[in-house]
Amino acid sequence: MAFKPKLSFWQIWNMNLGFFGIQFSFGLQQTAVNPIFSFLGADHSELPLLNLAGPVTGLVIQPIIGAISDKTWIPKWGRRKPFFMIGAIIASLCLFIFPYSSELWFAVGLLWILDVGNNTAMEPYRAFVGDKLPDEQLTYGFQMQSLFVGAGITLANFSIFIFQDWFASPESSSALCATDVETVSNIPTWVYYSFFLGAIASIGTILWSVIKTPEIPPSDEEMEELKQQKGLSFWEKAAEPFVEIAGALGQMPKLLKTLSAVYLFQWYALFIYWQFITPMLRKSLFGISNEDLSKFEGIKEACANGSAVSSTDLAFAENVQQLSENALAQTGLMNGTYNLVTMIVALALVPFAARFGNKLVYVSSLFLTGIAMLTLPYIQNEWLLLAPMVLFGIGWATMMGVPYSMVSKVIPQERRGVYMGIVNMMIVIPMFIQTLSFGPIIKYLLSDNPVNAILFAGVFFIIAGLLAFRLNTSEE
Repeated sequence: MAFKPKLSFWQIWNMNLGFFGIQFSFGLQQTAVNPIFSFLGADHSELPLLNLAGPVTGLVIQPIIGAISDKTWIPKWGRRKPFFMIGAIIASLCLFIFPYSSELWFAVGLLWILDVGNNTAMEPYRAFVGDKLPDEQLTYGFQMQSLFVGAGITLANFSIFIFQDWFASPESSSALCATDVETVSNIPTWVYYSFFLGAIASIGTILWSVIKTPEIPPSDEEMEELKQQKGLSFWEKAAEPFVEIAGALGQMPKLLKTLSAVYLFQWYALFIYWQFITPMLRKSLFGISNEDLSKFEGIKEACANGSAVSSTDLAFAENVQQLSENALAQTGLMNGTYNLVTMIVALALVPFAARFGNKLVYVSSLFLTGIAMLTLPYIQNEWLLLAPMVLFGIGWATMMGVPYSMVSKVIPQERRGVYMGIVNMMIVIPMFIQTLSFGPIIKYLLSDNPVNAILFAGVFFIIAGLLAFRLNTSEE
């Protein structure tokens, strides 16, 4: 194993800065993509299935990229950095194009490509921290990454809130039955600017990390193994990542197996929150019912068909459109708040983890997030809604750092990439299950009510916290 010198604050900062751009893109997916689907005509019961791109691409792309990067070394680029750049270029192009989506199918297709880019960049980044840092700096390194998770998503969400305040115009909704009927279903123009900013952040910050951070060269033994890889046939090279993944799954440490049960409930609940927070706000904060939405869609369709619409119906539809945009902006403010808290507390959690242990900090974070979810639907003031986001932010800071620190200490160095890919499989499989199962659950068991969806998520966080008590951190 190569010697890993301790790195300074700024060296750890530079190596993780690219995660800011990746998470800006992720923040837009959390907050803006599902409302965009709604603007383009999707019903909220369809949202889980429309988000299938995330879990499928994560399940396929991340472990494969991890296994391939373990066996990669390009002298002028390194092992992980080529994948950062490829992913960043794909993601930046998709972010630039996304707000121009005029049809639901186009936006959904772009989400698939965007997720491919983000997953190609994200997985090697987890392994990158483990590659560079000695064990005593792993928690610090992953919490620095958590800081940039918070920073990227914070800016993405606050940009939505601010741009809606700066650039939204009443004329956009008053054009509901104008000759240019495309405005009926198109995305509000102010949303464009957040996506353009994300495209710049994605490529710019990753380029900074690539330039500023050298990778540790392989040892002589590793170089000899890499040379042997070149002698393999095409089919042997193609099959090797899958062989590596299968072998790693068969030898997976017990800590990862226990963590997978926690992740099943944790990530199922997180996906519910990101999909249903805006629909919940439309109902709980702005009083828009399912019947109101159905009437609104009928008026839009009548406008698109050139039918006569009464002034009363037109005023009703314009009001629903405006309140829906306000709900999206409120989501941006709330998500920006919890990620701002994440950014603030991420590094502060390092001494807490050192004193009380990673397990206790992680368990506490899951309970705090569950409490936040269970209180959100009952708060009727837009500023008081920010209070539970503080608890959520503490939880999110822990979830995005501490588990990776625990895992990184029990996996072999030579398989770091593939195991970080497997950890991501433990994330995306619950998301995949959620996309397939939650549509019928909300429609038939939760009265087609997004308020009940958020409460459901809160219960799942509490269950995840109870399961986390079973983590045996003595394996670290």
